Amino acid sequence: MPFEFERQEIEDVILIKPKVFGDNRGFFMESYKKSDFFNNGIFTEFNQDNHSKSAEHVLRGLHYQAKPHGQAKLVRCSKGKIYDVAVDIRPNSKTFGKYIKVELSEENKHMLFIPDGFAHGFVVLSSEAELLYKASGEYNPMADRGILWSDKDININWEIDFDPILSDKDKNQPKFNQINLKELI
Repeated sequence: MPFEFERQEIEDVILIKPKVFGDNRGFFMESYKKSDFFNNGIFTEFNQDNHSKSAEHVLRGLHYQAKPHGQAKLVRCSKGKIYDVAVDIRPNSKTFGKYIKVELSEENKHMLFIPDGFAHGFVVLSSEAELLYKASGEYNPMADRGILWSDKDININWEIDFDPILSDKDKNQPKFNQINLKELI
């Protein structure tokens, strides 16, 4: 099998480790194969691919879309290194308000599957980083929402010793206890 699927502490979040074939010419890997993903419990149909580039110390997030426009994501760092974070915002979940943080990098080539019902963010740990990610739903600006990255109720340990570079939007996101739970059901 070209992938190893590693379930995380929060149900339905899965770290995916692709098998990489490398030699002196470079490498080859499969980054998505529907049948393997389906056989490992990821039944999501992806409808949009995104590519972002961020400078060192940039922090993006925590972003999500209100129902019915929620998005599951398959995130991969193709250049550089990041900490990728997924926060469970499913009101009826036993892990509501908990988060998963993993390192994604061009070296480890790991991917993180984040189901619908999670807020997502990342911080760049290298001089720059490029992310490629699939989304189950198309971006809808009217459903665009977020949570303050530094909210004490979630208490994410970003493991950074610098002040992150944030957009004005991300500096002013609401706190976790201020989000509209009715938009998530």
